Amino acid sequence: MEIAKIIELVKKTKPFVENREMADHVKVKGLADYVTQVDTNIQNFLARELSGIAPEIQFLGEEEGLHEMSSDTYWILDPIDGTTNLIHDYQHSTVSLGLYSKGEIVMGIIYDPFREDVYYAQKGRGCFLNGKRIHVSEAGTLSETIVAFGTAPYQKELAGENFRRLERVYERSQDIRRTGSAALDLAYVACGRTGGFFEIRLQPWDFAAGMLLVTEAGGKVTDFQGKPLDLLRPGSVLATNGKVHEELLGMM
Repeated sequence: MEIAKIIELVKKTKPFVENREMADHVKVKGLADYVTQVDTNIQNFLARELSGIAPEIQFLGEEEGLHEMSSDTYWILDPIDGTTNLIHDYQHSTVSLGLYSKGEIVMGIIYDPFREDVYYAQKGRGCFLNGKRIHVSEAGTLSETIVAFGTAPYQKELAGENFRRLERVYERSQDIRRTGSAALDLAYVACGRTGGFFEIRLQPWDFAAGMLLVTEAGGKVTDFQGKPLDLLRPGSVLATNGKVHEELLGMM
């Protein structure tokens, strides 16, 4: 499949993201869990357009939730990763699209419409930002890099455990960063801006595209036990440049 065509399609979502009236149309799904008209419209738009390009490929979007798929190949979409950011016009939200096939992610695209940045990868072909090949950081220890994290805002009962973990990482690294978009955090690991990222509980649409970007850029992605991620279930995510993976893993 021609990735350039899919990228151009994803970039057409920018007008939806820029529509503040739609962003103010908010529905509460759960604790700190929101959906806007932007999320819904982007999902409907991409589902329709992707079906037109490849009708044989099924579609799994965040606003549908996890469910059984009858095919071994399907798109995994987070129409807006960073919905809370979007509501507050805190401009760190992305469109994240992955292509799952036979147990692995074979294509990943993360689009940052605020900066016009497109991060993308195909299995075995490397990782790119706006057409330029990118690589993970060369940092050999946490003391040489900054680390991004997610707060798992939908499970605030995990805050104590999560922030104790964060304190351990903070003490060993140069500093901590948080964007509020796991997809963007994974893209930043892929292009070397951060040496690692972790979050205790993410859904497959949060990490599907980003995990491929990181691995194709030379990094490593596992759960907090060092095991491969389950692409069909929520779980913890640890992504690094590979060189600091064991050091971070020991703090999880």
